[in-house]
Amino acid sequence: MDDLRIRAAAPADLDAVLAFWKTAAEGTSITDDRDGTERLVARDPGALMLAERGGAVVGTVIAGFDGWRCHLYRLAVHPDQRRLGIGRALIAAAEERFVRLGGRRGDAMVLDRNERAHHAWRAAGYTPQGQWSRWVKRLDG
Repeated sequence: MDDLRIRAAAPADLDAVLAFWKTAAEGTSITDDRDGTERLVARDPGALMLAERGGAVVGTVIAGFDGWRCHLYRLAVHPDQRRLGIGRALIAAAEERFVRLGGRRGDAMVLDRNERAHHAWRAAGYTPQGQWSRWVKRLDG
């Protein structure tokens, strides 16, 4: 793991990130496009975190903080790099970011059907919060 580097994404990384998500991420979002990721990086430059090995993206997490709550999205690890501690390292880096910003509790968006992710989040100390449901509405029409 000593050759693993975790850093904030820059605008120049976004095409590689979008391509990476097509390979490594479960599910998609309407914001999984160039415009959405550009807005994320412009608004909160430290939120999109990359794990790199040998100059290639091998993992991502979005660690968004709105000043009140800490939200984790898009934890993804390349299929050939799973079970090597990359997800754990990304979660730890995200949590360190939250603590620096004054955050007190993190929540993670995890697909119900993604059992592999459930194991990773449980191993990191997260638990499902059954009394809450996510409600969504598209705002673009």
